[in-house]
Amino acid sequence: MREISVYDIEGFKIGHEEDLAAATGCSVIICEKGAIAGVDVRGGAPGTRETDLLDPVNLVQKIHSVVLAGGSAFGLDASSGVMKYLEERGIGFDVGVTNVPIVSSAVLFDLGIGSSKLRPDKAMGYRACLKSEDNIKYKDGNIGAGTGATIGKIAGPAYSMKGGLGTFALQVGDLKIGSLVAVNCLGDVYDNGKIVGGSLSDDKGSFIDTEKIMIEKYDKSKNLFSGNTTIGVVITNAKLNKAEAKKIASMAHNGYGRAIRPAHTMFDGDTQRFLY
Repeated sequence: MREISVYDIEGFKIGHEEDLAAATGCSVIICEKGAIAGVDVRGGAPGTRETDLLDPVNLVQKIHSVVLAGGSAFGLDASSGVMKYLEERGIGFDVGVTNVPIVSSAVLFDLGIGSSKLRPDKAMGYRACLKSEDNIKYKDGNIGAGTGATIGKIAGPAYSMKGGLGTFALQVGDLKIGSLVAVNCLGDVYDNGKIVGGSLSDDKGSFIDTEKIMIEKYDKSKNLFSGNTTIGVVITNAKLNKAEAKKIASMAHNGYGRAIRPAHTMFDGDTQRFLY
């Protein structure tokens, strides 16, 4: 077993586009030949597009792209640019009179960072597709859908930290599997049981522990919809059907549960897709 780049998994093209001044962006994963896919939505405030067709009981067997974007529900517009890009190349589900690209999307809330009036749109989605042609191995961080991501928001934006987009991939023999995740969670991020990012204390040099605060102040209800959601994809060259892909998408949420505490709250829209 060895570590590889998620950009090395054959059959997929990945592109990112962002507006640093507006602090938002989108990430596009394209499979021109179509990919078997499954989805599992756990959070209580999701923003998604074309997820119902990923149910194993439904007709369409393959999708052609996944889009992850900022901009809350406005950011779903980036998928229109991906549709345009794929249609121009004759890629999509054959309906007789044309090919309809199947583009599945999930968005995160970053409207409170940068400009709330500038969001991922059709033009940004199209540009991300063009960048996918360059086969660049992007660095993780403030790129694509992770550009406006923040973490640890229980105490408000003044005590939160910057999130971002991260990737990881492994190869075992011929099998390759990787993930691409935009982390914009309400809770804290852990590594080996230790908080490494999250809601800051008054001294801005330590953490307050979101889970502990939520338990201690459970009776002080307030609206925490200040911008949360962790969205991502797992991609692989393994041979799977839709039911198996959906199951693995579900299993992938275990990674959220291990790295983010708390995860899957009513104020998060946590969504995970699996592509083969």
